[in-house]
Amino acid sequence: MPNLPSAAKRMVTSRIKRTANRSSKGRLANVRAELLAALAAGDKTKAQELLRTYFSYLDKAAKQGVIKSNNANRHKARAAALLK
Repeated sequence: MPNLPSAAKRMVTSRIKRTANRSSKGRLANVRAELLAALAAGDKTKAQELLRTYFSYLDKAAKQGVIKSNNANRHKARAAALLK
């Protein structure tokens, strides 16, 4: 347990941020899995729609600091290459 009040507050805030980050990363993983499934099934229209959604979630996660911007850009480039 923390000895200082600031350390106690930091524990609470880090727990809140950790749950938010896990939620955001889980959403990214789910959309990515749907995208890969659509690509494997050969459904181009659904894959393009999911790609836009995936890009949006990646940009939001990078903006919020959940992932770094280079990480988001790398995932976007690889997903776009898979679609081609």
